[in-house]
Amino acid sequence: MKQVINQAKEKMTKSLAALDKEYAAVRAGRANPAILDKVQAEYWGTLTPVNQMASISVSEARILVIQPYDKSALKSIEKAIQASDIGINPTNDGNVLRLAFPQLTEERRKELCKTVRKIGEDCKVALRSVRRDAMDKLKAMKKNSEITEDEQKDGEKKIQEQTDKFCAEVDKAVSAKEKEIMTV
Repeated sequence: MKQVINQAKEKMTKSLAALDKEYAAVRAGRANPAILDKVQAEYWGTLTPVNQMASISVSEARILVIQPYDKSALKSIEKAIQASDIGINPTNDGNVLRLAFPQLTEERRKELCKTVRKIGEDCKVALRSVRRDAMDKLKAMKKNSEITEDEQKDGEKKIQEQTDKFCAEVDKAVSAKEKEIMTV
């Protein structure tokens, strides 16, 4: 029974970590290197993540500087950024690329908040799915007489408490990200 509860907790922790990673890629008006985590450029015939091909730094609050380790990759990185869903055209000075993040409009902020809430809700769905799987395992263990009914009820209660705790964490993360977006 403890194993089922620990597995559920581990999966819920991973879901929360995935949420944090997803939120890091949401553009909140200031330059954040994590926004390029999913962008891949062609380099010597293979798709390579941009963050492995170049050093990415924040030079000012809204400017991201991308300096490729190999200058021949500059054009392919530029094309990859233009083809991505970031929505910002890089400026190329021959040595580095600069991404200038524009000030967010009120409408865009509200749109980003909706996206943040949807991502948070998706994470909660994942948490509830983990809970359901764990509950099913406990029921199967009870059916196979591996645990008693009292142990099953106790395990279900512990899993529900964990789920509630993780859902509260998601709510905190959602409100923090919304606050960040609205105050930038």
